[in-house]
Order: sequence, then structure tokens, then C-alpha cells
Amino acid sequence: MTVEAADGRADGPGTRPPRSRLRTVVQGAFGLGLAAFLLAWGVPHFAKTSWSKIWDVLTQVPTGTALVLLSGVVVGLYCYTFTLTGSMRGLRHWQALIVNVAGSSVGNLLPGGGAAGLAATYTICRSWGFSRRDISTSAIVTGVWNVLARIALPVLAILGLLAGNDQDVPNKLEDLAVAGALTGSVILLVFVSILASERAAIAIGQGLDKVIGRLWKRRSMGVRTLVVDLRARINDVVRTGWLSMTLGLSGFFGVYYLLFLLCAHTTGVDLPYGQLFAAYAIGRLLTAVGVTPGGLGVTEAATTVALVGWGAGSAEAGATVVLFSLFTHFMEIPLGALGWLAWSMSPKKAPVEETAAPAEEESLDG
Repeated sequence: MTVEAADGRADGPGTRPPRSRLRTVVQGAFGLGLAAFLLAWGVPHFAKTSWSKIWDVLTQVPTGTALVLLSGVVVGLYCYTFTLTGSMRGLRHWQALIVNVAGSSVGNLLPGGGAAGLAATYTICRSWGFSRRDISTSAIVTGVWNVLARIALPVLAILGLLAGNDQDVPNKLEDLAVAGALTGSVILLVFVSILASERAAIAIGQGLDKVIGRLWKRRSMGVRTLVVDLRARINDVVRTGWLSMTLGLSGFFGVYYLLFLLCAHTTGVDLPYGQLFAAYAIGRLLTAVGVTPGGLGVTEAATTVALVGWGAGSAEAGATVVLFSLFTHFMEIPLGALGWLAWSMSPKKAPVEETAAPAEEESLDG
């Protein structure tokens, strides 16, 4: 879906060639098939149970609990609006909520959902008058914040287990925690260096240029140019919006963890909070896996392995994962439909680039 510019050209990516479309369809079919396989076979297999036993547990979930879970999802999504409004000046919370649920619904339906969600965000924000630069900068900043948060969650969880002298943490998991902490620290250090120093940004860009240039010679723009441009674009946003974006993500992940605890309690999973947080954090990290829509299937399988490995009952662990996914993944689809409906009824405004040219012409005529 594109928004037509004043000169009649499509305001967005160009038309894809047939081969690209075919590849997208094939990738989409593969991703959906893999997600369905991991859900249908992987969850009961890794939980060492059957769907009939999982279903028996799910049928015992009270209606009141389901309503609380649904309300919690809405609260969590609203918390994330602070991240979006902090990254895009002029965006209101009701607009951010529409962007969030509409983009999430598309991302949860399509493999590589991040790209599809970004296209939805672009379309919606352009119709409200935001510039291409503001939209792309917001996407970059929130993307970085999300990656850093998803890296931090499992690292904090595993380090918390180790600090608590939890003897159930395997040696391999300890090694992964250390590796994750180092990787996250390096990513954070590089990002902060780019923002804090133009000299550091140029040096990092030149270093990446040398490495990438040997692997990929056909490039339209050097990494150095890209890094310097991104630094200039996002520095002001981060300087003024970092607190709002951080609090928004903290609220979002915090509310969803409470929902995960409620799912575990409702289905009879009795594990320490630290282990439940670690299982939750692993799942949140894997939502970034782009091979399936929103990491669907991959997330559930890995979380099930963690819960069962720490001693949760097989059917109860599977039911916890399915119940949590039902509300935090699938329920965002009907909420997204409401978001698209609200957007269609919202007041529209010509994009900034389209209104700037006539104003300049008037000033010249005067």
C-alpha cells in the first residue's frame, strides 16, 4: 500500500520485479509452514506431552483470567506508545497506539514481519503528514532500542540466576550468558560511541567499509557515509527522547512478564520467579527471529524447553506457552484490525515534503 505524491509518483518503494515477488511468496509460505510445524509438533514434542493434555489444561482457564490477560495486552501496547512518541516529534499517543497495533498485526501475519510492519508504519504516518526522514529515523531508533532491550533481558535473567546461586543453570547456559553479555556490551558501546563522537562514527564507518567492501563490492553508499548520516539524524531524537523510549520499553516488557506469570500460575506451573523470568526473556529474544512471523513457533518451542528443563509439568508448560502466545501474538491481529479501522477514520494531512514546495514558490513569487 502506498501514498501517492503530488507529482503522481508512488510515495514509497518501487514496484518489485516478478522474481522478487515470487521469492517473497515462497519465503512467506515457508515461514508460515515452519511456524505451524513448530507449534503443532514442536510444542508437545519438547514438552513431552500431547495436544489433548495441553488442551485439557487450557479448558480450565477461567473467563475472568482471559479478560485480565486481554486487558494486560492493551496496557502493554499502550506503554509502548511512549517509545514511539519519544522517537517521533509530534506523534500523539492515540496515533502511536494505532501505528503499534496495525504494524504488529501485519508483522504477526507475515514472515520478515519487521519489513511489513515498517511499510504499514510508513503508510500510516505519511497520511498524517510526517516526513520520510522523521519516519525512517524513528524506525531506526526504536529498532536499536528494541534490539538492545531483547539482548539485555536474557543476560539479566541468566546473571540473576547465577547471582542467586541457582544450581539448575547448565554450564552451556552460563557460557551463553557471558557471550551474550559481551556481545550486548559491544553493541551498546558501538552505538554510544557513534552518538557521542563524530570522529568515532567516522572511524567505525571506515572500519566497516573495509570489512564489508571485501564481501560486497556492489554498494550504492559507503558504510562511513551511512553511519555519519544516521548519527546526525538520530542524535537529537535520542538526546530528547531516550527516557521516554526506555520507560516505554520497560513498561511494555514488564507488563508482558506479569502476563507470563499469570499464565504460568493459571496453568499450574510452579517455578521460582527467576526461572520464569529467564524462560520469558529467552522467548522475547527469539521474537526477533525473522524466519517465521514474529518468531512464532521458534519462541514457543524454546520457552517450552526452558520450562520443562527447570522442572515444570509437561502439559502445564505447554499450556503456559500456548496461552501466553494466544494473547500476546494472535490477539494482536484483531486488535490490529481495529487499529486499521481507526486509522481509516482518522483525519489525514498532506506529507511535509508536499506542502513545503508550494510554500517556497509563494515566497519566491512575493
